[in-house]
Amino acid sequence: MPEDGAVFTAGPLTPPPDSAGTVADERAFHHSVAEDVQGMVLATLVASLGLAVFAKGGLMIGGMAGVAFLLHYALSWNFGLVFVIVNLPFYWLGVRRMGWEFTLKTFVAVGACGALTDLLPRWADYSHMSSLYSALVGGALSGLGILFFIRHRGSLGGIGILAVYLQRERGWSAGKVQMTFDTLLMCTALSILSPSKVLYSALGALVLSLVLMFNHRPHRYMGV
Repeated sequence: MPEDGAVFTAGPLTPPPDSAGTVADERAFHHSVAEDVQGMVLATLVASLGLAVFAKGGLMIGGMAGVAFLLHYALSWNFGLVFVIVNLPFYWLGVRRMGWEFTLKTFVAVGACGALTDLLPRWADYSHMSSLYSALVGGALSGLGILFFIRHRGSLGGIGILAVYLQRERGWSAGKVQMTFDTLLMCTALSILSPSKVLYSALGALVLSLVLMFNHRPHRYMGV
């Protein structure tokens, strides 16, 4: 952890908000309410479409969205509702470590994305979607949606909030915590999904991470 207290990206589904620059930078580049609203709406549309593509391909993803997908596949539970419920324990940490603005935006983002992921197949259904296409396009769209959330001080919740907390309190690497959780999750998925589906799911998670890695550059983007 750097001496100035900045936190590195925790993981694909829950990166922390961009670190603020100088006071003058923050005043000059802070999003207006209208900009935040349109940004959150666009983020929700893009991220939920990515998650719906994953669901149509029978794939999963890392983080708590992955947990929700597994429960959906194994028990036929509603994905959106499960996604909201499994994220609830992390909001307390979000308030303590990220602040109320980040936590409230994340709560709204999780609920909206969960609902839209369930509703999208009723509005735009596909007769067939290959696993490879689902992994590549679902990962890219989800990554872009999460990137939009980050730039408007939000996220899709999940284990990443806990990872950031452990990094600050225990000195554990947030990235390694997230990676360990996702690895265990993929191993667990082998008891529910076929090995090929798990492999394609891992490819989708990789694509999502690459989108964030190449495009999430806080020092280049000042709109915080």
